[in-house]
Amino acid sequence: MLSVIIPSYNEEKMIPLTAATLSGILDEAGIEHELLFIDDGSKDGTWQEIQNASAADRRVVGFHFSRNFGKEAAMFAGLEQARGDCCAVIDCDLQHPPEKIVEMYRLWEEGYEVVEGVKADRGEETGLHRFAANSFYSLISRATGLDMANSSDFKLLDRKVVDTLNAMPERNVFFRALSFWVGFRRATVSYRVRERMAGESKWSTRSLIRYAINNIGSFSSAPLTIITLLGVVMLCTALIFGVVALVQKIAGVALGGFTTVILLLLFVGSLIMISLGILGFYIARIYEELKGRPRYIISRSCGREETVK
Repeated sequence: MLSVIIPSYNEEKMIPLTAATLSGILDEAGIEHELLFIDDGSKDGTWQEIQNASAADRRVVGFHFSRNFGKEAAMFAGLEQARGDCCAVIDCDLQHPPEKIVEMYRLWEEGYEVVEGVKADRGEETGLHRFAANSFYSLISRATGLDMANSSDFKLLDRKVVDTLNAMPERNVFFRALSFWVGFRRATVSYRVRERMAGESKWSTRSLIRYAINNIGSFSSAPLTIITLLGVVMLCTALIFGVVALVQKIAGVALGGFTTVILLLLFVGSLIMISLGILGFYIARIYEELKGRPRYIISRSCGREETVK
């Protein structure tokens, strides 16, 4: 059986369409399946629409978070609640073409354990958004040593991969990177990002920046090396100014360096504050991990008789 995990946040207009579209495509392909809608603490009628879809089709299962925990938490909630022999993750807005799940499933039947959806293009995006996305994936690829260019959350995972991800105890997770990191036999499926059919995107520029910073910090310690690089830059600067001062001293030329001293103090102070900020970010991450709080809290469910774990 295939479990399709669908993170949902304020998607009341898309729930009926997404459920009907996915079930229709998978039924036509003869694929036994279940649809897991994870309501990430929506503030509109998303949960009611999920309940309606579940009442109309017993294969639709819904889980409602007690508050908004974020997309990463929603995806891992789906992985932990899924019962299928393989799991596919797809966005509720159907910008990931749902018919590609059938192609992914056929590759899984051939023995591939991770089938990655790779973007052929990013659809209708602003130049700034495209530049920011490319910069982010370039940074995370260099930091991790994994080529994540054009990667997405749209993918299909074998049960052994899902179990491996579920066994990881860390709380601050980055699904795309972890699904690369675990390895296993891989294949790719190319797709084009579609326009949203209803509703509006929930991603603002601010939320995307926060998402990028959090995921880079949760999966890589590369930013910590910036502190070392800043130290090297400061050392080189100090050596240059030291040599200049000695030469002027030997030559008997007075060093009128009041402005230079002020600039150096500002420069050094800025480097120290940046370094402290990076260290503080990682200390906060350590603090969050040590508390051991759950990634998410499920307050309600529908489509299954037993109590969710």
